[in-house]
Order: sequence, then structure tokens, then C-alpha cells
Amino acid sequence: MSEFEINTDKTVLRYQGSFIRVETLEYHNSDGSIHHRDVVRHPGAVVVIPYLTDAKAVLLIEQYRIAANTNLAELPAGKRDIQGEDPLDCAKRELEEELGLTASSMVHLISFYNTPGFCDEYTHLYLARGLSPGVHAPQGIEELAAKKKILPLADFEDAMQDQKIFDAKTFLGIFALRNHLENSLDDETYVDSIDLDDFELL
Repeated sequence: MSEFEINTDKTVLRYQGSFIRVETLEYHNSDGSIHHRDVVRHPGAVVVIPYLTDAKAVLLIEQYRIAANTNLAELPAGKRDIQGEDPLDCAKRELEEELGLTASSMVHLISFYNTPGFCDEYTHLYLARGLSPGVHAPQGIEELAAKKKILPLADFEDAMQDQKIFDAKTFLGIFALRNHLENSLDDETYVDSIDLDDFELL
């Protein structure tokens, strides 16, 4: 039980954007002192790990991110911007939109808060296997200009050290994938039927 409690009737809306809003929250702790914090409200997100079983590699998308003002290689991901959409359905949609792929198996690995110091974004992470072509439907100018990348798991540490990967959800996703592969009793065979000519080595 937290020693802090939000005074919900004191919330002030500071900004309402296309999918986020910023609120100032008032809360107090057990000694009665009152405090204020600005919080970003976010609809939540999904992340997908497209894993090639035989190649022991993950597929990434490299796209421009305006907040960082650079191109970032990331696992495919997206916000849950369709009201009431199940996270799994959102993950399937993002995998197809960003990389043009579908998967015969989608397994939930973990869920996490991205930046709980100021934002309530909550993300669901899925492992996608048995990859096959779908309908590539990039959304927005960043995805239209994006590149498809492939990263062998054996090269992951080098990619981190060489700063080819800066994205936190991608770090977390690949660590979760490796943990799953090391500890899972899944003996199912997954067949990938995609053309890797569209993917560049990261």
C-alpha cells in the first residue's frame, strides 16, 4: 500500500494532443504534505519481437524519431490508439503495418511501464514466430522512409557497444527474448517463409 494518495478532484488538464494529454496532479503523503507533478497520459503501446527461428535473428525497423532527431533501429511497435482494441490484435496490426509480416504464433512475454517518472505509458511485449508475408501498410512519413533491418542474436552485445541500438524497448525486448529461449519448454517447430532480400544487416 502506497503512503501517497492522489487528490483526484484537484487534477488540472494542461494540454490535450492527438493521442496524449498532460495533467498536473496533486497528491499528499502520510505526513499530510501536498505535492504536485506533471504527468503525461498515454493510451499504451505494444512491442513485437519478430524472431527467425532457424537464423536465430530478430527483425527491426529503422526510422526517424523526431524527439531524438535521429534514425533509430527498433523492434516494431505502436501505440494502442484504437479504442477497446486488444493488445494482441494491436501487435498483429503493427507487425504487418511496419514490416509487412504476419506470424503463426504470437506469445505475450512481459508488460512494463516505459517512463513512470512522468508518463503512464504501459507496454505489452509479444514474441512473433512462424513469419510469413503480409500486407505492408506503413503509417506516416517516418515509416514510409524506414528501412528493414536484421540482427543476429549473437551480434546483440556488439550492436549495443557500437551504439547501433539506442532504443530502450528494443534492449528490453531482446533480453526478454533470450530469457524466454533459454527457459521455455516449447518444442513446436516454427517455419519462416519470408524474403530476407528486403532486410539489411544492422
